[in-house]
Amino acid sequence: MNRYICLLLIPIFCFFRSGQALAQKGLLKGNVMDSEKLSLPGATLKLVPGDINTVSDAYGRFEFLNVPAGEYTLSVTYIGYKNFTLPAAVTAGSVTEHKIVLEDGGLDMAEVIIMGDRLKGQARALSQQRNNENVTNVISSDQVGRFPDANIGDALKRVPGVTMQNDQGEARNIIVRGLAPELNSVTLNGDRIPSAEGDNRRIQMDLIPSDMISTIEVNKTLTPDMDADAIGGSVNLITRAAPNGQRISGTLSGGFNPIRGKALYTGGFVYGNRFANNAVGIVLSGSYNNNTYGSDDVEAIWDKDEHGNVYVNETDIRKYDVQRIRRSLSAAFDFKLGKHHTITANAMYNWRDDRENRYRLRIDKIEPEYDAGNTITGYTGRIGRQTKGGIDNSRNKMGRLEDQRVQNYALRGDHLWGSKLDMDWSASYSIASEDRPNERYILYRKGGYDLTYNGDSRAPLFTPSGENSAAIGLSEITENHDYTDETEFGARLNFRLPLSAIPSRKGRLRFGGRVRIKAKERNNNFFEQVPVDEDRFATLGSVPNVTWPGDNFQAGSHLVPGLFASKAFLGGLDFNDRAQFESEAVPSEFLGVNYRAKEHILAGYVRWDQDLTSDLSMILGARLENTSIDYTGNVIKDEEELTGTRSVANDYLNVLPNLSFKYNATDHLVLRLAATTALARPNYYALAPYISTIPDDKEIQAGNPDLKATYSWNFDFMAENYFESVGLISGGLFYKNLKNFIYTYRNQQYTTADFTADFGNASNPIPEGERWDFYQSRNGENVNVFGLEVAFQRQLDFLPGFLRNFGIYANYTYTKSFADGVYNADGDARTDVTLPGTAPHMFNASLSWEDKKFSARVSANYTAAYLDALGGDEFGDVYYDKQFFVDANASYKLTKVLRVFAEANNLSNQPLRYYQGIASRTLQAEYYRPRYNLGIKFDLTR
Repeated sequence: MNRYICLLLIPIFCFFRSGQALAQKGLLKGNVMDSEKLSLPGATLKLVPGDINTVSDAYGRFEFLNVPAGEYTLSVTYIGYKNFTLPAAVTAGSVTEHKIVLEDGGLDMAEVIIMGDRLKGQARALSQQRNNENVTNVISSDQVGRFPDANIGDALKRVPGVTMQNDQGEARNIIVRGLAPELNSVTLNGDRIPSAEGDNRRIQMDLIPSDMISTIEVNKTLTPDMDADAIGGSVNLITRAAPNGQRISGTLSGGFNPIRGKALYTGGFVYGNRFANNAVGIVLSGSYNNNTYGSDDVEAIWDKDEHGNVYVNETDIRKYDVQRIRRSLSAAFDFKLGKHHTITANAMYNWRDDRENRYRLRIDKIEPEYDAGNTITGYTGRIGRQTKGGIDNSRNKMGRLEDQRVQNYALRGDHLWGSKLDMDWSASYSIASEDRPNERYILYRKGGYDLTYNGDSRAPLFTPSGENSAAIGLSEITENHDYTDETEFGARLNFRLPLSAIPSRKGRLRFGGRVRIKAKERNNNFFEQVPVDEDRFATLGSVPNVTWPGDNFQAGSHLVPGLFASKAFLGGLDFNDRAQFESEAVPSEFLGVNYRAKEHILAGYVRWDQDLTSDLSMILGARLENTSIDYTGNVIKDEEELTGTRSVANDYLNVLPNLSFKYNATDHLVLRLAATTALARPNYYALAPYISTIPDDKEIQAGNPDLKATYSWNFDFMAENYFESVGLISGGLFYKNLKNFIYTYRNQQYTTADFTADFGNASNPIPEGERWDFYQSRNGENVNVFGLEVAFQRQLDFLPGFLRNFGIYANYTYTKSFADGVYNADGDARTDVTLPGTAPHMFNASLSWEDKKFSARVSANYTAAYLDALGGDEFGDVYYDKQFFVDANASYKLTKVLRVFAEANNLSNQPLRYYQGIASRTLQAEYYRPRYNLGIKFDLTR
């Protein structure tokens, strides 16, 4: 460890050693903006003579360090804007500042192109992408606003190589270049966002409204100064900074959800300004979204008997009613302490209430009946009718309430120590929580039915013979309270100084350190509520109930949910009244899943940026990350008795080298080549030595204390050609080699003997003769991922007349993976296995038309089916089915500051669908129908 610390200290000695040679020089800084005083990130700035260059940062700021005193010409170029030059004098030992305002319009032949708002946003994104040193994709707030995307997840699915997994019709989990959500990271202004989910590191991308973010950066290759736990990619969400002048903007809209005939409402505002002679800046943002909708769902679990017959052993028909309310507030402040020092403070608070009522008809314990030839001739099974809801109070409102909150608070300082040393530091604190109070279920169930199967594997239906739903008896009433929180304190210190190995060429040495202190805890409970007066609850017909017909049920009108206890009845039950209910804790439901985890990460890096020629630059560096983790879980006897706790500790060091090149082959063509390394840490809960059983679902989940972190070598090549007007054509190849990759092992044929073999003397929950589902995270040996990306963006301004207002946006990604070290239920190595999450084909396309007042766009997003979870064999593998979304939106400028807009999402009525083994065997098919929205926006700048 000491030798690595010494390695990181070498740059400091280099700096002091070179101090005499640097002599007295000056510093040139400033910011770049457009005519509306909006910052322009990614601008190219050059000083002549001397071939000195730099790029404006995400907030339009720039600086030239260590510039020899003298007279220069400063030139600024930006995609879609006129070139700009001005004389600049640099005085030894002093700071010179310039405020640069670029004029709208790029030069195309002899004609100036006046850009609309969409093109301005595209120009900002492409300028940043072009000047970034690593392989990235950038989305500006203007681009997000031109797609009908309510949250960050929906916006990200437009990016090449990115696909999203949905929850209740909204994009939630991000997959980058075929790598699962756990292999990607999400940051807010460079600081990690903790996860509100109980058992994993996934960030809920549907939690953050898209209108709260200024820029989205998808980093597909890392540099040494970035956190290393991002094998697939790192998504950085950049919030608004204080503007260069007053800005007031707002949004107000309303819409309609046909799935339940309910409304949705959205409002947002932004206020920003500068004070005290521009020394103090402030920006405040807020967003509110209230969406009432639902989904129609059919699910099935497939089995195979000893004769080779495939059949459904369990099926659900589910009706969901959902209300999601998002609230988001953010604030940013900057304080300029003279010309050399700036302090910035950021805060963001996201709060989402998700209320859900679910009505589930489940037919389980399905047993085939056979003829003499072992052919299935019929089925028997059990019927269960369950209502899911919550207490009737001001928070739950008779629904299951999932209260998710993410807060982030950060303080940053940027300091210039003379003309030679740039230093920045930051400290941040984040907390994410998920609270599910007073979650209630009431289940009526009866077995012994003869069942008739409709034979439709895509929408399976079993019809019980002689069912009288009202006569079904009570099985159980339960209430639980689940709570998870994760906190992270982070701090970093970075230095940047001139250091060039080639005279007259720009060189920069960066070095720094980083600390992250994380803690996560899950604390659930679960109680069965036993009625004192059993006769009152004896049958489903004896309690207030509701009937849901199959009319217009999106998964198939033949699927009829039927009769259920009403949500009002369930929510109104008083479980605190001991005259009505006896409350009994069910430890088997929560003791095994509760845990505490601590994770400390200490990192340091060295990064050397060197211009080898006027067109070729290099980044060489390395990062060290030391990880310490301490997990504490419960030790349980006979599933219910807590006998103590058990801790698992681990400590490991990763060395992560990094090398990349960027070559400006022409004024428009950029070539990139990179060899980088990254890692992915196991989920906290996956490391726990626990066994969690869910008898009602015939499911077992088990931890694996022996899991190792995944380590990856990544190789990337990318070619990008930027058009004179706003546009891009690009193509690239990537290859990743993952060691000790983590996958979810699933065995749907898990027996009593299997449990005994895996867990020895532990209490065996599986009855003799039954087959359960078994899940456990395991390390595979090796994965190779290959991929191809191509993208095209272009305004068709070379066409005549109104055709020149059309624009095309399209991208395609192909990925292929090969996984070794995956074993089936018999312990044999599986061949031809892909890495879960690797979608072979991803395609985005949109056609737009825009002039100074009107803009319209039709967009399509396609992802091919891919393996989602590995089963015990090919039969048990779970696939996420193909997706094809079609969206449309349009807007019209009524005045310079006022715009009306209309949006339509999911016009293709794309369901969330999983299948088991082969595409015809539905595991889940959940439908949401389209969503429509109409509103106004205003934007005042001064």
